[in-house]
Amino acid sequence: MEILLVEDSLTHARLTIGMLKKGRIRHRVTLVRDGEEAMRFVLREEQFSRAPRPDLILLDLELPKLDGRQVLDRLKTDYDLQNIPVVILTSSQAHEDQVRSEMLQVEAYLTKPIDVDHFIAIIQQLKRFWHEDLILPAAEGH
Repeated sequence: MEILLVEDSLTHARLTIGMLKKGRIRHRVTLVRDGEEAMRFVLREEQFSRAPRPDLILLDLELPKLDGRQVLDRLKTDYDLQNIPVVILTSSQAHEDQVRSEMLQVEAYLTKPIDVDHFIAIIQQLKRFWHEDLILPAAEGH
């Protein structure tokens, strides 16, 4: 699973990566620290021209340069990016952020500090979703 973690706090990034390891989910995480960098990554621009397409984006809302709300709006209005699942990981408990995220069909909205077991359950549920969509080629001669 290719995961793009968009988080400006190294402390929160370490905690999130630790939770993924605890959940024993096979993954590769790329950390970007602001909204502009996140958009360059998903659009495969500049230094990210060979970046893999993320299977999941873990997105903080409070980011420098381009905040997470703007990133989420751009992701969900871009035809090529709108189907990438997004999980919001934020300290914002603002009702309008939660409502807006739900309207943009995020997979989950989790407020910091994040409950580890709940986070792992969400990621494992998403992992099963990707496996259900996976179509394997038929073996030769069958």
